[in-house]
Amino acid sequence: MGICTWLVLGGIAGWLASIIKGTNASMGMFANIATGIVGAMIGGWLFSIIGGHGVTGFNLYSLGVATVGAVILITIVQAIRK
Repeated sequence: MGICTWLVLGGIAGWLASIIKGTNASMGMFANIATGIVGAMIGGWLFSIIGGHGVTGFNLYSLGVATVGAVILITIVQAIRK
């Protein structure tokens, strides 16, 4: 995947994760992109451990993997902040 694809997929995944976790109001565009990209790495690692595939390209499966990873990332950050 190219860098532009990573940015778009990361932005969408980060935005969806922030809506799921209720942090959308406090996160901007760059935070959503960063959360989505790191979430894609976490989700890809987690899915590969349980026998699935990581991020495979710009498709709905990869968006789901990245979103799951981003939700996990936001949950960890929220736990550390409290």
